[in-house]
Amino acid sequence: MSRATNRSLTGSAGLPELTAARNARLNISVIATSEKCTRAALRKASGLAKDLGTQITLIAPQVVPYALPITRPQVSMEFLSKRFTEIAANCPVDVDVRLIFCRDELETLQLLLKPNSIVVIGGCSRWWPTRESKLARRLQHVHQVIFEELR
Repeated sequence: MSRATNRSLTGSAGLPELTAARNARLNISVIATSEKCTRAALRKASGLAKDLGTQITLIAPQVVPYALPITRPQVSMEFLSKRFTEIAANCPVDVDVRLIFCRDELETLQLLLKPNSIVVIGGCSRWWPTRESKLARRLQHVHQVIFEELR
């Protein structure tokens, strides 16, 4: 089992601090989607991390509707933190869990990820574009995106 560390932020104001806190070591970012897809993406990323000697960061952006304060999402921070930490704990390499509350998922990811980052996104294989495949397509213009398809 791996050791999952958990660092939580409560809004986009913490993003520059998060980016600056990363060290120069190569990092693989896994974007959390559904539980099943996130587990598949973590499996793929852990294989890459072992081969490349990198670290994994599980980024879990949680969109908070404008009707709610950014510090008071629909689902409690404690519940989400526990959920993503448990998902990351099954990964054979260390995973740094980043729970981020935001208004716009894509905008937040674009601010958070360095250019040419290695990004792994899990998603279901469908003939129509899914939320995950759309996100992967939008990020691949600036990053090295690996889309792990579930069948």
